[in-house]
Amino acid sequence: MTFLSYAYRVVSNFVFLGLVYFSLNFLEKYEQRATVAILILIYAAMHAFSALRSFYFFQRIERLEGETRRLASAAGEGPNSAASRKQIIGDVAVLRHAGEIKAYIDLFFLALVILLCVAKIVTS
Repeated sequence: MTFLSYAYRVVSNFVFLGLVYFSLNFLEKYEQRATVAILILIYAAMHAFSALRSFYFFQRIERLEGETRRLASAAGEGPNSAASRKQIIGDVAVLRHAGEIKAYIDLFFLALVILLCVAKIVTS
């Protein structure tokens, strides 16, 4: 299921990249192409800022995982509660890692979109 979510993220970002490419190539006037490219750059910058901010969030979750492991070992409750805590901590770690990979995929495609927009603005 995780790989399916990665594939969906890649396909949706690739469709967005294709949409940007074709929309910038079909505009003949430089002013229109530059305006659309600047609007796309603004959208990409906001989306990239959101993706970079999610890395800070994932870092905080990683710190909480470490604290939870430390507190769980110090609490010394029964084996059933320790096993359930380990399962929950493991699930959170997997979800955090998947979120980081998705953010990297988003940033890669946003970098391609930014390069494409800058190339279309610079060239006539």
